[in-house]
Amino acid sequence: MENHDLIKGIKELLKKRDAVLLAHNYQRDEIQEIADHTGDSLGLSRIAAESKARVIVFCGVHFMAESAAILAPDRTVLLPRIEAGCPMADMITPAGVEQMRGRYLGGTVVTYVNTTAAVKAASDICCTSGNAVSVIRSLPDDGKPVIMIPDQNLAQYVATKVARKVVWWDGYCPIHHVYTARDVLKVKKEHPNAVFAAHPECRPEVLELADHITSTSGMYTFARETDAREVIIGTEMGVLYRMRKESPEKVFIPLSENMICPNMKLTNLEDVRDALVTMEPVVTVPEDIRIRAAMALDRMLSVPRD
Repeated sequence: MENHDLIKGIKELLKKRDAVLLAHNYQRDEIQEIADHTGDSLGLSRIAAESKARVIVFCGVHFMAESAAILAPDRTVLLPRIEAGCPMADMITPAGVEQMRGRYLGGTVVTYVNTTAAVKAASDICCTSGNAVSVIRSLPDDGKPVIMIPDQNLAQYVATKVARKVVWWDGYCPIHHVYTARDVLKVKKEHPNAVFAAHPECRPEVLELADHITSTSGMYTFARETDAREVIIGTEMGVLYRMRKESPEKVFIPLSENMICPNMKLTNLEDVRDALVTMEPVVTVPEDIRIRAAMALDRMLSVPRD
């Protein structure tokens, strides 16, 4: 079946099922092309909560579909590829959270949204890569450390921006963590007129070389507004699709052609169609975990945006 017929069939099924199709910024180009909304994990979950659709088709990874189920418990949440996971989210468990609480008594646990529902439920408040600094600044300074989970690189970045002691779990995103200052310098040498935008999941040595540090959503704004004609992008390559579409006059250069998340690329058009036909796989969160995880997310959502 050609893509044209496949896409037509998906759109008919979306209408039939009263469904909304959400795609993360790292998804395949053809998935982003047909999505009703694209964005980061939390932004899409908020859209899911606000949507009137009965069914949410989340093209992303498992923790993202869980977040949608947490914020929209009365809806059916489909994850077309149930095995699409996140290595960083798998690096921390509720037991790990309790281990950090035991090590840093009285510390406030700030958990990155790139975690499972169970880990969110064991936390005090959540954060995103875009609002982490604001979240930490919003916390009462009781002299106790802020415990950031699970991304060590995001935590170390935040620690340079706040007047608090920040400690962290030694997790990381394999797609961002593998690259070093040497890799950045090599690309900069090849493109001497380019500016470099990096995601805070990158190593501190990489961030030190960045002209701009921001979340994936923030990168789109930077890509549109920068006067530079060439931009080196230090995050998963899926963001290039929208950047090139919005700013065709600019050249966007990936920090590496290998900066690809295999889990994010699992979902294809056939998977979306099949999920809508079978109404599976469904992602659910046990109610006791959902309530506690929702509290951590709600606390974050109440923090004023910068």
